[in-house]
Amino acid sequence: MNNVSRKTQSPLHSVTPLHLEEPPSMALLLAKALIKIGKYRIGDPLPPLKAHWENLHIDQNHLQDYNQICGFESNQMPATYLWVRAFPLIMSVLVSKQFPLPAMGQVHLRNQISVHSPLDLDKPFNITAAVDHSELSSKGLEWSMQISVTVDNQTVWSSRSTFLYRCNTGIERSSKPLNTAQGDQQSWQLPSDLGRHYASISGDYNPIHLSALSAKLFGFKQAIAHGMWSKARCLAAMDSLIPQAGYSVDVNFLKPVFLPSRVSFYSNLSDSQRQFSLFNASAEQMHLQGYIS
Repeated sequence: MNNVSRKTQSPLHSVTPLHLEEPPSMALLLAKALIKIGKYRIGDPLPPLKAHWENLHIDQNHLQDYNQICGFESNQMPATYLWVRAFPLIMSVLVSKQFPLPAMGQVHLRNQISVHSPLDLDKPFNITAAVDHSELSSKGLEWSMQISVTVDNQTVWSSRSTFLYRCNTGIERSSKPLNTAQGDQQSWQLPSDLGRHYASISGDYNPIHLSALSAKLFGFKQAIAHGMWSKARCLAAMDSLIPQAGYSVDVNFLKPVFLPSRVSFYSNLSDSQRQFSLFNASAEQMHLQGYIS
């Protein structure tokens, strides 16, 4: 191991938040992301960048399209929907000149969502996305984005996404436990155009999700499903078991889900938590592991 500290702290100086008055152009954000070059050096702290969006009104048609592509049968707002609405804020931070990491190539490792209060579709939401802590691991720099949603100055929803920027840190890798499939099982066939359909709803047009040809440019043999689609599809399979509010959903994204493919979903109740996982068809490779608490 080298002498690089495992944890990096954000600098103490303040950074002016990015305020959005209307949805930014996702095409423009993607164009900036494709050409941005990172200037990160091992051990450097990440600036505490923030992006804020006030008075977001929910488009019922967009919500219905989202629910349909993710497998939700009701017209209510699922826990994962506001993450999609916050995605332009995440991208605005990533393409900022003050953010030292490249916008492309960030690997989504983990996502945690908490629904604190019932989500009222008729009220406007205020959304803030902020760079949180960062930590060096054996694979590179792990850093988090904290997202909070308020209504009438009360936090109703929050999320933390942890991403990985691959770089050599000199930290040794630890062994991983074997993952086994447990619980009630469902089988889903995922079509090759799933990534394109979800991108049209989420705004995440990362080339690795769109086609085999564009994915190969970034080192993947096939297009891969969006991680947040996989999480949403798992929640849709358990929709009748999830309360209206007062719960959290945590997931670890493990192996990519290639498109097309057949996957197996498992869920079970253990120690008062609803655990769930997503495997490949043979149940030999885990794509996602999560729990509801």
